[in-house]
Amino acid sequence: MTLLPVAEAQARVLALGRPVDTVEVPLDQALGRWATAPVIARRTQPSADLSAMDGYALRFADLPGPLNVIGESAAGAPFSGTIGAGEAVRIFTGAAMPRGTDTVLVQEEAARDGDTLTLDGEGPAHRGRNVRRRGLDFAEGDVLVEQGQRLTPARLAVAATGGVARIAVARPVRVALAATGDELVEPGTPGDALPESNRLLLRALLAGTGVEIVDLGILPDRLDRLTDAFASVDADVLVTTGGASVGDHDLVRPALLAAGTTLDFWRIALRPGKPMLAGRRGDMAVVGLPGNPVSAFVTALLVVRPLVAHLAGATDPFPPVSRALLGQDLPANNERTDYLRAELRDGRAFASTIQDSSMLRTLARSTCLIVRDPYAPAARAGDSAEILMIA
Repeated sequence: MTLLPVAEAQARVLALGRPVDTVEVPLDQALGRWATAPVIARRTQPSADLSAMDGYALRFADLPGPLNVIGESAAGAPFSGTIGAGEAVRIFTGAAMPRGTDTVLVQEEAARDGDTLTLDGEGPAHRGRNVRRRGLDFAEGDVLVEQGQRLTPARLAVAATGGVARIAVARPVRVALAATGDELVEPGTPGDALPESNRLLLRALLAGTGVEIVDLGILPDRLDRLTDAFASVDADVLVTTGGASVGDHDLVRPALLAAGTTLDFWRIALRPGKPMLAGRRGDMAVVGLPGNPVSAFVTALLVVRPLVAHLAGATDPFPPVSRALLGQDLPANNERTDYLRAELRDGRAFASTIQDSSMLRTLARSTCLIVRDPYAPAARAGDSAEILMIA
């Protein structure tokens, strides 16, 4: 069987999902989600010409003075009059420029004797110096956040400053998580059985994306139990871990088929994560991940999180790729795209010595994944390589 290339698998998984409905939420509930409509400014910022410095508001033509100080302008308490020839107003950063003024003389270059102001330094070089003009940041009607952009702290702040109180986002994407395997127990269970960590890993990887988790728990290696669980789940995405290969106890694939799932593909040209599968049951996208925790992490990073982001309205749901210099030589690659656990040290990426997909401690120490394309030739220390940051 020909293995599916990673990029094609990613595109096909996105096509399996159905975008969810849009809701409006307060700004403080939108962090980490994606704008499903452009965020439009409802006011102009700044709404008036403001001083950028502490000093004196005046007419540039009246310099070097002397000038008569006739009042004060502070943020929230503007000077209400109009400045005439030879007059100035004491002003503070963020305060509105009085009518008739066009320049601010900073206080470090001003000398004042009572109400008499004179220049004590070079002074402003041109008219308009130290003034933030009305609309310098944005104007009413400007697009502050594009549709599909992630709602970061800065984007929420600019929306708030733009007079926006509520923002359109996707309703929480319902993600059902199921771990499979008779060998698994919940963390903290006494004895030598293997604690199950993939559901926790997936929850953490999806944190901050506005998801609603449906936890199906640990399911046994029984075809009837798996089929019943998969047939009854109500979610936008079902993610299973384990049981996706071809062993006698790998029952996820037949159980999904028995539950009415139409499989789109099984097995991709990826290391680690080759046995991944994907399909759909009704409107629910289904992704079956390998049970090995490193394989589950890599496939979830490349496929599950982008799928959730896509359903939630993201324009660019895939993890960003950057570049770093290799800290060591790497051998030539085979037909699968390789994602090597690595650490960045002094700006160089060093691959972990052991890349076995069961080595979760190696993943915990890693800060990035080195991406090796299929059939990539041997690389030398100092060569540039693609990386995905993971910590």
